[in-house]
Amino acid sequence: MLLASQSMTAGAIAANFDTARPTVSKHLQILTECELLKQEQNGREIYYHINAKKMKKVADFIEPFRKIWEDRFNKLETIMKKIQTKKNRIIWNKKQKSMPKTANRKW
Repeated sequence: MLLASQSMTAGAIAANFDTARPTVSKHLQILTECELLKQEQNGREIYYHINAKKMKKVADFIEPFRKIWEDRFNKLETIMKKIQTKKNRIIWNKKQKSMPKTANRKW
């Protein structure tokens, strides 16, 4: 996270992304309105930094959902591995059937 260790200006934050600066500014505005970021004016520059207390509240709220989704993704991964294994077996069987039978030939 960019702002985890230091305050940054909108321009400095935007420089880390391949998107238009107004897009980054809009995101910063929304995060500031939600109180996840704080603004600090220093001369002509506005510096943004994380509101750790608010971020902790969000993290605490999200945690039970994270566990639910982690379990669901683990189950999905297990299902996908089974499907892939079945596909690999089918492909292998098709290859075996299409290969010429040379094992019984005597040279």
